[in-house]
Amino acid sequence: MDNSKDIVRFEIPEDINREQLFGTLDANIKQVEKATGTSIVMRDDGLFIKGTENLKAANIINRMVENLRVEPEIDARRVNYLIDLEQKGESFDAREQVNDVICYTHKGKPLRPKTKGQKRYIDTIRRNDMVFGIGPAGTGKTYLACALAANALKNKEVERIILARPAVEAGESLGFLPGDLQDKVDPYLRPLYDAIFEIVGQETAARLKESGVIEVVPLAYMRGRTLDNSFIILDEAQNTTREQMKMFLTRMGFNSKVVVTGDITQIDLPKGAGSGLVEAKRVLSGVEGVEFSYLTEVDVVRHELVKRIIKAYSDYEDSNNSGTNVRRGGSK
Repeated sequence: MDNSKDIVRFEIPEDINREQLFGTLDANIKQVEKATGTSIVMRDDGLFIKGTENLKAANIINRMVENLRVEPEIDARRVNYLIDLEQKGESFDAREQVNDVICYTHKGKPLRPKTKGQKRYIDTIRRNDMVFGIGPAGTGKTYLACALAANALKNKEVERIILARPAVEAGESLGFLPGDLQDKVDPYLRPLYDAIFEIVGQETAARLKESGVIEVVPLAYMRGRTLDNSFIILDEAQNTTREQMKMFLTRMGFNSKVVVTGDITQIDLPKGAGSGLVEAKRVLSGVEGVEFSYLTEVDVVRHELVKRIIKAYSDYEDSNNSGTNVRRGGSK
């Protein structure tokens, strides 16, 4: 890599496919240009990068090269992730993520962590019997937990999978829905069904559900049970009350693993009701055997716009909280 004033020359390694590196219509390179405010031109076997952030752009492209050495393709979502890592000054090991196959879907597709945060999250679940996965929408909290649960069932590490979710509006509004109680709560449980269907297949999931090996239930159905030899997942835990959270956590039996997932920025409880997940962070911090794993907007694996929306709301809330604190301080 040659550096002359504000121009950096990046030499493309011979083993790298340029079309895959650049993307369709040079989309990948244009993403790097936009993120760093640089101009990137291809000449001979190298890229000439011009601009004050030329070294940062070169580092991002080098990360893209590393990624292509272990994965055959690199898409816009992956490029954005590598840009985020560079901007935050975080290291990147593509091989570590690619080599970690959690399980295979019913279609034979390998499921791997897509970000460093996801890798830390699944490693935390593997090492501990009770894990809280906290982060924004789209970071794979529930999906990855379901994948680990399916793998544990396949390897006969557990005898059943229990998936639970609070039906926040399980009051008068549910009464207007058609069908019996299960029909009424099924819409709240649909994301859990979708995750397990994609991993084990709809037919297998239906058979395992009928035999009781997989249960997808409203949180209220957990009361009074003791669950041995089970992989238990509580989704949308930010919408539990403190009583519900305590009830759920004490259902854990022998040879069981519990994963609690939630997004504390999207609490749908009635005004004045405290979140069981928020309280659990305070109460259980430091308790041996309980670990907390946090994901951020960098770990979002949905549309890039989702990441921007999450960050915009976070910045807005931080700004409002800061303004509130200033006003409160000035009134003393």
